[in-house]
Amino acid sequence: MGADFTLYLAVALGLYMAFSIGANDVANAMGTSVGSKALTIKQAILIAGVLEFLGAFLVGGQVTKTVRGGILDPQISAAAPELIVYGMLAALMAAGTWLVVASRLGWPVSTTHSIVGAIAGFGIVAFGTSVVQWDQLTQIVASWVVSPLLCGILAYLIFSAIKWTILRHPDPVRRTRKWAPLYIFCVVIVISLVTLFKGLKNIDLDLTLAESLLWSSILGIFAVIAGHFLLGMIGNRPGTESVDTSSGDGQMAVVEKMFGVLQIMSACAVAFAHGSNDVANAIGPLAAVVNISQSGVVNPESPVPSWLLLVGGIGIVIGLATMGYRVMATIGTKITELTPTRGYSAEFAAAITIVLASRLGLPISTTQTLVGGVMGVGLAQGVKALDLSILGRIAASWIVTVPVGALLAIVFFYLFRAIL
Repeated sequence: MGADFTLYLAVALGLYMAFSIGANDVANAMGTSVGSKALTIKQAILIAGVLEFLGAFLVGGQVTKTVRGGILDPQISAAAPELIVYGMLAALMAAGTWLVVASRLGWPVSTTHSIVGAIAGFGIVAFGTSVVQWDQLTQIVASWVVSPLLCGILAYLIFSAIKWTILRHPDPVRRTRKWAPLYIFCVVIVISLVTLFKGLKNIDLDLTLAESLLWSSILGIFAVIAGHFLLGMIGNRPGTESVDTSSGDGQMAVVEKMFGVLQIMSACAVAFAHGSNDVANAIGPLAAVVNISQSGVVNPESPVPSWLLLVGGIGIVIGLATMGYRVMATIGTKITELTPTRGYSAEFAAAITIVLASRLGLPISTTQTLVGGVMGVGLAQGVKALDLSILGRIAASWIVTVPVGALLAIVFFYLFRAIL
C-alpha cells in the first residue's frame, strides 16, 4: 500500500489514541471537582474540553519530542525507518485499545504507561533489546514514582495550610475571604508563568523570564479580582441565605461553597496541564510516522507540526465528552470523600507537578499524579479516610498496563508489517 494510505492510517490511529486519552484521563482533570460537587459532569466536560485542547495545542510539543525519540535509540532504528512506521502505528493501536477497554471498566490506568510500554515492546521485537534507551526509560519510570509522591506531599501541605489558615479558625468564613485571593493567585501564576516562559514556542511566542513574570503577575491579579467578585456573590446564592453561619457546621458549609470557586479554577489548571503533557502520548508516535513519510528518514529533532497538536486536542475532547464520565466516578468519589477544600488541594498540587514535568519533557503519568494528590489529602485526614481496596485495584491496573501495552503492540506490529 502507498505512503498516502499509511499517512492517513497514522492520523486516524493518532486520533483514536487521543480519543482514548480523553476517555480515560478526563478523570485526572475533573474527577475531583465532580466528586466534591463543585461541578456537574456536563460542566466538567465543557470546561475540560476547552482547557485540555488549549494545553495540548499551545504547550504539547516538548513532551511529544520525548515520546517520539527518547525511548528508542535513533541511531539503531534509523537503519530501518519502515519498521519504525509499522511500530508506531502498532503502538497507537495497542495503547488506544487498552485504554478504551480500561475506560469501559472504569479503571483510571496510565496513558503514559500504555504508550511507553507499547513503543518499548515493538522496539525490542523489531531491533532487539539494545534499541531501548534504558537510561531514558529509567528516568521516565522513576518519574512515575516521583510524580505521585511529590503530588501527594504537595497536596498534604496545601490542605494542611488551608486547615491552619482557615478551617481551624473561629471565623472560617472571614478567613476564607482573606486568604482565598492568595490561593487563587498561586494557582494562576504557577500555570501562566511556566506556560509563558517556555510553553508557547509552537505559536512563535518566546518570552523572557522577566516578561513571563510580568504577564503572569498581571494575569494573577486579574484572577484575584475575578475571584474576589465571585466569592462576594456566595452569600447571595439561592439556598446560601438559609445557612446558619452562627454554627460551626453552617460556617463550614459556606467555606466549602466559597472554595468551590477555587476548585473550579484549580480544575481548569489541571485540565490545561494535562492537555500539555498527555497529548504527547498520541502525537509522539504520529509525528514520527509523518516525519518518516515526508522525509524517508528517522529524525526525532524535527519540529512537531501544529496541525498534529490540533488532531490530538480534538481527539482528547471527543473522548472525554463521550466516555470520560466512567473513570471520573472512580477518582472523584471512590478513593476518599472529597470536599472543595480537599479537591482544590489535590488539583493544585497536581497542576504544579504536571506542568513542571511538561516543561522538563518528562511524560509522567497524570493518573498517578492525581491519585497521589487525592491520597495526600486523604492522609491529612488519617489513613481511615482512604478506601484501600479501591487503591489496591487501581494499583493492580497500573502494574498490568505496561506489559499489556507491550504485548498488544507486538501483535499489531506483526499485523501491520504483513499488511503494509
